[in-house]
Amino acid sequence: MISAACAMEMSHQGGAEAESLLRSDQRSATVVPHGMRPGRWDVTEGEKAPFLRNEPVKLTPAWEGSNLPNDTLNLKGIAMDLAPPKDKWYLIYLTMMLHGLGTLITWNMFITAKDYFIQYKLANAKDYSNNFMTYLGWSSQIPNLLFSWTNIFVKFGGNLTTRIVWSLCIEVLLFVVTVVLAMVDSSEWPITFFWATLVSVFFMQGFNAVFQNTVYGVAARLPPQYTGAVVLGSNICGTLVVFLQWAADIFSGSHRTSAIYYFIGGMFVLLICFDTYFALPLNRFFRYHETLQERTLRVNPALAATNQNARQEKQRVPYGAILAQAWVQLYNVFIIFFVSLSVFPTVHSDVKPVTPGFLGSNFVRLTCFLTFNFTAMIGNITASLWQFPNPRWLALFTSVRFLFIPLFLLCNYHPENRVRTLPVLVNDDLVYWFLSALLGWSSGHGSSLGMMYVSGTVAPEHASTAGMLGAATLVTGIVAGITFGGICPQIVTLSAWSAI
Repeated sequence: MISAACAMEMSHQGGAEAESLLRSDQRSATVVPHGMRPGRWDVTEGEKAPFLRNEPVKLTPAWEGSNLPNDTLNLKGIAMDLAPPKDKWYLIYLTMMLHGLGTLITWNMFITAKDYFIQYKLANAKDYSNNFMTYLGWSSQIPNLLFSWTNIFVKFGGNLTTRIVWSLCIEVLLFVVTVVLAMVDSSEWPITFFWATLVSVFFMQGFNAVFQNTVYGVAARLPPQYTGAVVLGSNICGTLVVFLQWAADIFSGSHRTSAIYYFIGGMFVLLICFDTYFALPLNRFFRYHETLQERTLRVNPALAATNQNARQEKQRVPYGAILAQAWVQLYNVFIIFFVSLSVFPTVHSDVKPVTPGFLGSNFVRLTCFLTFNFTAMIGNITASLWQFPNPRWLALFTSVRFLFIPLFLLCNYHPENRVRTLPVLVNDDLVYWFLSALLGWSSGHGSSLGMMYVSGTVAPEHASTAGMLGAATLVTGIVAGITFGGICPQIVTLSAWSAI
């Protein structure tokens, strides 16, 4: 309830002032240079004042660095029980979606640029180019694997702003290194280029894991649909990256120029994520929910004490009981990603058209990268609308997907610089394209269901731990799938198939 005096003041100041988040006595406050009285400018003092002060620069969101009183920053005097401000023009939702896109931009950009690495940069190092996608997958996902499993048992704290600023800055810096490597002629030192690329990807993905974890922490302060916005952004990332590469190829005349435009585009996305993070606190909707969370902790000391003792509580989590209850859904999550990454992109991107000239030079781009990413995004959407199969039967759905591995090996799959001996049984390009769409949709649909179900198999107080186990199992499935995909070229080139 708002007091009568406050109501009179708000009505007196009009609708716009009534919506202000600052108290009336602070609303009129002005920032006055040191040594001056309010309402008067001392020109002499102003001229003598140093242009740059000997003070450290603080990288914090705008409202945190404004030196306003804590009561103002905490929105003291605002009736928090009123209806919260609206997300005008869905700015915060779109920002969270953009940050979700930023969490997967590096992974998708490097795997989609396969031709640039294999056919251009590593053309003089066949031994390295043959298994480049497998090595790239390892260097990308091993940091995520280590971070995900460690995060289950060790709580990573720290200021969210610091984590986002440093992770994004280092990712952008490594993107600059990637652009420089694209500019220079590395034909005389392809092996050095190979290792430089893998090392940069390793560290880029390591800091990206910190960024991704922090983004979900920021989204957790908002209503649940904003965490969904982050997930949606990560789902559409692959599709947008394909179009970004396509545009770079159209507006350039060479692999090198295309790669420069392409990677600069990815760096630009991360810079937008950086800028929009600092703009978040300028939005009334975001400030309201962040302050609401802080007030909840102050008003409810028991809840604050629970958060302060989270580390001790985590040590008493019954991990064995959680695994016993959730292992079926963890199996589903693992198998979904194991099968998907066994095929995509290592095998999938080396399938050639049966009909010469089918889709021209865009065959791999359309049937592999675009189809898989787009249908996986559709699968994520259908899972939110249609929870089928249910938790009991999802294991059957995920196990049947094992058939995708032999089916794609029986397509017109020809690994780089190897002679295929296994007969090609899928001789129709449209059938192969349908299999591509089915692989992508079932991957998005099944993975979303598995992650939804895993937290519901345990008691509510252990749902968060089960969710982290699901995320770690997801990354484990990715690494296992990438590893199996690396031996698929040996499978189709076995001499034993010649006798068939």
